[in-house]
Amino acid sequence: MAALRTLLATRSRIRLCRLSHPASAGFGSGSAAHGGSGEVDVKRLDGGDAGVVEMAMCREKARNALGHVFVRQMRQLVSELHRDSAVRVVVFRSLLPGVFCAGADLKERARMSNSEAEHFVLGLRSLMNEIAALPMPTIAAVDGFALGGGLELALACDLRTAAHTAQMGLIETTRGLLPGAGGSQRLPRAVGFAVAKELIFTGRRVGGEEALQLGLVNRAVEQNQAGDAAYREALCLAREILPQAPIAVRMAKEAMNRGMEVRNMVYSLVIPTRDRQEGMAAFIEKRKPRYTGE
Repeated sequence: MAALRTLLATRSRIRLCRLSHPASAGFGSGSAAHGGSGEVDVKRLDGGDAGVVEMAMCREKARNALGHVFVRQMRQLVSELHRDSAVRVVVFRSLLPGVFCAGADLKERARMSNSEAEHFVLGLRSLMNEIAALPMPTIAAVDGFALGGGLELALACDLRTAAHTAQMGLIETTRGLLPGAGGSQRLPRAVGFAVAKELIFTGRRVGGEEALQLGLVNRAVEQNQAGDAAYREALCLAREILPQAPIAVRMAKEAMNRGMEVRNMVYSLVIPTRDRQEGMAAFIEKRKPRYTGE
């Protein structure tokens, strides 16, 4: 049961931050996550959406570019989510119209030495691995540009929604680089090796509809007037996950991520849970199950 106890470790506090950008409507005023200067913040939804946490990116002056402060703040918040058993789904979204994440902060990168740049990329790769390893399902809501490291961030999530007007691409080869934060491994898993090689070799960008056809995203929708259609669709997807047994969902993710060697282990951990007993009882009694995560 050690693995189960690790997955369901003691709930940590996730700080809330007041978001002043107009696109942050619906966010409550909480205590500042990073001294009032948060480039990345979290928001717990409540009511019928309790259990959903939004990771909101708002580095307005740099189009959510992956700079030192941005990466450090996201790493801290992701680390806290790892230990929070109350979180059932995490939605990664942008509060900036027309952009999800523009990728690397090239202005910062230009000031780095070769060794500093290499060290930073290693840290960025580590962050993407930490996002991929979150125990609960994660959804990237791509309402605008997701280029280079921005697409690598979306690929680190389990699921992706996109507006038709979104633009996605691993464009590093157009700048004399290659994807360094996991994209060269995760893109082939999503779209297949042949398509991934074409996209990376050419640096080509794809819109939301083509991304859906390629298997790069799970759902693609027409953009709305507010510019947050992919976010709205991500919430719909999160709401489909919320009613399911949270331990079973986490264990299913673990089994899929780690493969056959852990399938039997995680299945055996689900057997003694109250949620499994509730699921069986609800089926027999012909009612909706009431899962508690126990």
